[in-house]
Amino acid sequence: MNVNPTENWELGTFFECFMFACIFIPDFPAQAVIRFEPGLRARPVAVLTGRPPLEKVMALNERARQLGVDIGATKSQLEAWEALVLRARSESQETSAHATLLDCAQSFSPEVEDTSRGTALLNLDGLTPLLGPQPKIARDLAHRVLQLGLEANIAVASNPDAALLAARGFAGVTLIPEGREAERLGDLPVDVLLESFSSDAEEAARWVETFDRWGIRKLRALAALPEVPVSERLGQQGLRLQKLARGAAARQLRVLVPRLIFADSVELEYPIVLLEPLAFLLNQMLEQVCAQLRERALAAQELRLELELATTQSNDCELSTSTVARDVTQNYIRPFIRTLRLPLPMLDAKVFLKLLQLDLQAHPPGAPIVKIHLSAEPARPRALQSGLFQPVFPEPEKLELTLARIAGIVGEDRVGSVELLDTHREGVFAIQHFAPLDCSAESALLNKAKPSRKQNKSMSMPVLENNKLEEKAQEQMSAVISLRLFRPPLVVSVTLREAKPVRMRCLHREDIAGEIIWTAGPWRSSGDWSEQEGWAREEWDIAVSAESGLVLYRLVQDKLSRNWFLEGTYD
Repeated sequence: MNVNPTENWELGTFFECFMFACIFIPDFPAQAVIRFEPGLRARPVAVLTGRPPLEKVMALNERARQLGVDIGATKSQLEAWEALVLRARSESQETSAHATLLDCAQSFSPEVEDTSRGTALLNLDGLTPLLGPQPKIARDLAHRVLQLGLEANIAVASNPDAALLAARGFAGVTLIPEGREAERLGDLPVDVLLESFSSDAEEAARWVETFDRWGIRKLRALAALPEVPVSERLGQQGLRLQKLARGAAARQLRVLVPRLIFADSVELEYPIVLLEPLAFLLNQMLEQVCAQLRERALAAQELRLELELATTQSNDCELSTSTVARDVTQNYIRPFIRTLRLPLPMLDAKVFLKLLQLDLQAHPPGAPIVKIHLSAEPARPRALQSGLFQPVFPEPEKLELTLARIAGIVGEDRVGSVELLDTHREGVFAIQHFAPLDCSAESALLNKAKPSRKQNKSMSMPVLENNKLEEKAQEQMSAVISLRLFRPPLVVSVTLREAKPVRMRCLHREDIAGEIIWTAGPWRSSGDWSEQEGWAREEWDIAVSAESGLVLYRLVQDKLSRNWFLEGTYD
């Protein structure tokens, strides 16, 4: 890593005065493309912009510059370089790379200025006790940006504008002690000053022409001019440029309000059809998003994957409302969105990748993919403290992967935890996504789920006289504590007398049959009358005489189908 001050002893003498750092990504459009294709880092790359066939080079990396490629060259002129890699400019990749850069800067300092695309300013005041000396902070900052797939110039100075000029003019890490700004910035060309602080290209060109006629090509020459003649000839703007050339400008940072958005996007050069190359790109994007979350001490609670799919439309009138864009080749873009809601906050890129792969295998996009956008909803990481007398639960990451694999085999609607529905219909439940409960929530749920009907207890007794059976059945029914349900209910044949069941016989079990000695009921209930699958039931509690004594059952009639069932026996 390059450190530009020539006298190393000056670092220990002046570094306590450094207050501002600047991160500048040279050739930012090219680096934004290379960030998503790391294999291009060792190859010459040119980024094109414009409509075919009038594309022109708007950005290069250093290897392409060494080949002699110039900014503004047309695509036809680039055919002479066989090793040159051409890529179209991607606004989404640049936006994603810049958001990553700002997030990295905010992980070091709470005061960050979003200066321009690929450029950020940081206030380092007060960070020395936390992060070490400011030269170390600068080196750590450069290393962190490199881990994110970008090569940056880092400059530290006593004011933001001097740090910005040094970052744009010097490669590597630059440290400028207070009071030495004019000396260190003097060797920079005037073009660097105008590119940094002039937003109008035509105005910058006029200033360059003016300084060139005066013979001013370095900042040292501009800083040495007397202020009064400069003010008379160039006005207040000329004085401002001279103050910037001396590194003497002072201002406050326009602090960026942090937005906790963790996302990454990539716009593909060629559409992707297979899931394997898509998984390769998703792995890189997940690692970037997880790195941003980790720097903030956060985890992901939800993952959202948005794919833009290319489809062909033959008739403009049949264009659906979900269409996003259209190009001249009649290729239409439609969105494809998948959302993974995690049971607990997680931060494992490999687990996320496997979950997305399983989800895409179960729900394939069905069309070539032209753009990928991945976002994560941040959440605080889970805090877990095991107890001595509590069972050990499986790791949430492994459990989520296991459930996803099972869902891919048996179906998503058959994997999860049981959720009781708010209805009087017996035995109705739904499957929801499994999420473990803590002990307090589990105990509250158990207390809430107490049975509404009096529980029962079965008792064996010898066969009594017929005139005492009904009285004994009532006494036995008042002492029951639980109902043992049959899964599924048993189909029975029932004989009625005066609209009351008097005899019952099970069609599948010969041991369940006999005279009905005692009955209680009926209790009628119905629901969902406005839907196609309505229900209506009539419940009886009955006592049947058997060889072992009286047995208590719950007898149910489906009033819509007129079928009878034994729903359970009382213990």
